[in-house]
Amino acid sequence: MKIGFIGTGQITKAVVTGIVNSKLKVSKIFISERNKKISRNLQIKSKKIKIIKNNQDIVDKSNWIFLAVTPNVGNKILNKLKFKQNKLIISFISTIDLTKLKKITGLKKNIVRAIPLPPISLCKGPVPIYPPNNKVKRFFDNLGSTIEINNEKLSLNFWTTSAMMAPFYEILYSLSSWLVKKGIKRQNAQKYISSLFLALTENAFKHQTNLKKLVKESQTPGGLNEQAVKDLRKAGFYRLLEKTSNKIIKRLNKSQSN
Repeated sequence: MKIGFIGTGQITKAVVTGIVNSKLKVSKIFISERNKKISRNLQIKSKKIKIIKNNQDIVDKSNWIFLAVTPNVGNKILNKLKFKQNKLIISFISTIDLTKLKKITGLKKNIVRAIPLPPISLCKGPVPIYPPNNKVKRFFDNLGSTIEINNEKLSLNFWTTSAMMAPFYEILYSLSSWLVKKGIKRQNAQKYISSLFLALTENAFKHQTNLKKLVKESQTPGGLNEQAVKDLRKAGFYRLLEKTSNKIIKRLNKSQSN
């Protein structure tokens, strides 16, 4: 199978890296030269990877085409490309819905929207897709854990929560910086905080059927964790997460209705 990527940003970098490190049988990976630094660094990773300057050439040479550009760029360039009906498109574009993708590309079927995140480079993490597609599911199951969605509107909830990636890293940065201020070397501070949250996340994943129970079990009466969660609740920290999520999904709904 030959695959191509329109757009060469961080997500393309992560997905291609994951593919190279996986057991997927891909004969060729065509990537655009939009970001020269990323595309050249990717080309070094495998002989299968080839940089192609013309987007139409990528479409013509590929069986599957991954759309990894911003919504603004997508609206500008996609209607200029010609897609044959036997092609399969996988779109990473957050605010261009399936109906619009069909209109822009001229394809009546074989279009799937997916939400990969940077950990896919490690072949880890969830990848929501809409609509369900067995071939695409098997593909992403080699790069993480595929979640099939039957309702496109519901997929916006996953796009919304994926926006919490940077805030999560900001928490890690803030806590490690606090340790640095207290005299811990930054390397040790970052290692400790990253390892701590990795372990906590793995524990939460194993007990994912009852996260609320985990919150309760991680506290003891009058203990430090009880104090921390009470103070953060009182400060509105968790309410702000919900408030921010509501703002993001409102933005997504507005963008897709335009």
